[in-house]
Amino acid sequence: MRNIFFLLVFAASSLIAQTNWSVDKSHSKVGFSVSHLVITDVDGFFKDYDAKITTNGDDFSTANIEFTVNTASIFTDNENRDKHLRSDDFFNSEKFPKMTFKGKSMRKVSDNKYKLVGDLTIRDVTKQVELDVKYNGMVKDPWGNTKAGFKVTGEINRFDYNLRWNNTIETGALVVGREVELIIDLQLVKKS
Repeated sequence: MRNIFFLLVFAASSLIAQTNWSVDKSHSKVGFSVSHLVITDVDGFFKDYDAKITTNGDDFSTANIEFTVNTASIFTDNENRDKHLRSDDFFNSEKFPKMTFKGKSMRKVSDNKYKLVGDLTIRDVTKQVELDVKYNGMVKDPWGNTKAGFKVTGEINRFDYNLRWNNTIETGALVVGREVELIIDLQLVKKS
């Protein structure tokens, strides 16, 4: 009898199907903001990225997340600045073409808020980061696709990842701020 009970529990747990999600790139943005000369912010984003996301059913607290960004795809609407950001002063896109994030846990903290913890690798440095995730809900679009929306925010110290270019202005402040704000809008599409 005990074996039948365990068999039923195992069978029931296997009914919770693994769900695969892809990023709807036309409705998503992997962006950042950093201070410039202390008085303004410069915003940018990455044009080329990919994600592998799986969940148990529609439970995002079970999310397994792998995110990859092509560092050469950086765009700040200034060609010279973008070339500088691709250089060894910052990303060194030739030597380190990919920036990666590997999720470790996604803990629900309220109805629509999560804490996402994972390893972020930029250049040859990997550090654990904690990001805030706001779950904006799930809907069916007019074409029958199930979509889920998220806003992911957080902050990293660029010096921690050897993005060390640091000219200063006359007051001693950095031309480019040390702290970089991450602002990521994701619309996911349920695949299976």
